[in-house]
Amino acid sequence: MTRTPVESSNLASIGYEENSHTLEIEFHNGGIYQYYAVPIRIYNELLNAESHGKYFAANIRTVYEYRKVG
Repeated sequence: MTRTPVESSNLASIGYEENSHTLEIEFHNGGIYQYYAVPIRIYNELLNAESHGKYFAANIRTVYEYRKVG
């Protein structure tokens, strides 16, 4: 999955697969996680958020099922 680098103290890059509604986030600590059944609206809001980390913590981290993939 292609990810877009973001300016964040916690998140390094963000990607999205529209067909499967999978959000992929790479963290600065090297972890890569996929979040499932994420609407494209959430991805767009995350990508355009003033603070990617705050948006992630408030709207994604505990809301969507996920697994570590890297």
